[in-house]
Amino acid sequence: MKRKLPLYVHKQKTRHDKWVFYFRMGKGKRIRLPSPNESGFMEAYRAALTGEPVEAPKVAAGTLQWLWDKYTNESARWAGYSAATKKQHTLIMAKVLEGNSKKALSSFTQDVIQAGVDRRHETPAQAGNFLKAMRGMFSWAKRMRLVEVDPTVNVERISYKSDGFPAWELEDVIAFRARHSIGSHERLAMELMLLAGLRRSDVVKAGRQHISDGVLTMDTAKTGARVSVALSDSLLSLIEQTPRKGLHLIESKIGRPFVKEAFGNWFRTACNEAGVDKSAHGLRKLSATLAAEGGAATHHLLAQYGWTNLATAEIYTKNINRKKLGIETSRIVADQIENISAPHPKTGEGIIENKPMKSKPK
Repeated sequence: MKRKLPLYVHKQKTRHDKWVFYFRMGKGKRIRLPSPNESGFMEAYRAALTGEPVEAPKVAAGTLQWLWDKYTNESARWAGYSAATKKQHTLIMAKVLEGNSKKALSSFTQDVIQAGVDRRHETPAQAGNFLKAMRGMFSWAKRMRLVEVDPTVNVERISYKSDGFPAWELEDVIAFRARHSIGSHERLAMELMLLAGLRRSDVVKAGRQHISDGVLTMDTAKTGARVSVALSDSLLSLIEQTPRKGLHLIESKIGRPFVKEAFGNWFRTACNEAGVDKSAHGLRKLSATLAAEGGAATHHLLAQYGWTNLATAEIYTKNINRKKLGIETSRIVADQIENISAPHPKTGEGIIENKPMKSKPK
């Protein structure tokens, strides 16, 4: 027999297929509650029932939780992070704090941080993100004299070689276009990422309000850099032929804008339907590669794709430049070898033959 929930407690399944619980009396305000299986449920339930706020537990000064709270509330560095970076670091620290929130900061030595990196060796990207989160917090704490030593100094990263998400090929674009016709949001999303070079976090925000005189201008979600992209006539026509209920260029089947994560899953499904085993990020790679091959310089790529790091743009221009230089150099070598090996004529245009002069008859 299923256990009944307390009075006024309701449960609801989210779009992520998880159950959440909340308190609501009649048509009053909904108050989110912990799961009934969690220790703090009854305290939160009584507070919601009586209308009294739940007192937050006091955090002891000098503990990891204390430093994390100060860092996220007082640090200018944290305030300057993008929403995506804040979310990533918060999720990382949530796991770290599970068993370490009450530990003194002095217990977090270089060896401890290095061990945390090494434990994540099977997932090098996660190890790197863990170190970034800890380094951001402790380097700030050192400057603010909250700790005497930054334990992340000299911690070694896990080195690994990876090209990241595989880039799309032109054959993938052809297959996707064949499967998703003009007028579909799947087709428009693909073309926006390919022709305009937008990230998925920007595609979900892009709307008619960002387009003026055929130019799309918006601040990117990841870096905050402003991009201005001239939309081709074909892309503008595609936008006009795609029906929508609101201002957003890309909408779900029920006419609502996407969040980044839901868009990624939705677009991956569209790729699978077209027989393309690639992702949205791989499409942006193809776009940048085509731009570099067409002669776009590093600063052109920075402006087009909203990058703030020269190294990111040079990833695409470096190989292209090396290819061109390699071809040009090989031709020079071939010309030189041909000049050396080809027999030189003894007579001909430009050649003066020195022969002894015959004496005239007397």
